[in-house]
Amino acid sequence: MAGLTPETPSPEAITLHNKSRVLEVGFSDGKTFRIPFELMRVYSPSAEVQGHGPGQEVLQTGKREVAVLALEPVGNYAVQPTFSDGHESGIFSWDYLYFLGSKEAELWADYNARLQAAGVDRDAPMPEKSGHACGSHH
Repeated sequence: MAGLTPETPSPEAITLHNKSRVLEVGFSDGKTFRIPFELMRVYSPSAEVQGHGPGQEVLQTGKREVAVLALEPVGNYAVQPTFSDGHESGIFSWDYLYFLGSKEAELWADYNARLQAAGVDRDAPMPEKSGHACGSHH
């Protein structure tokens, strides 16, 4: 189990709120987080977003309206959302969801700082991928 420690609380309830675009996760330690889909999408743990090493991250923009169309369980340690923009390679472990929920304010601040540093608007469309399409032609 990668990154799973016995101390990591496990989710007891997971609810998709499509109208408000949040994933509500109630953990066994009594904490409940409402994690915005946009935050999940921007901080997706997939290689497509994180790159293959430090400094390889791909800054995600235009995700404010993104929806989660489906949420598939992965073993008993993670979920894999399918986002409305076709992104579906991110596997969100319980400890990663806990991290997103508990650090939401810092993560938004970091995201905004990265947008400013790149001189990009949060709502700018993502540049079209050049070369090979990663299965995003539908």
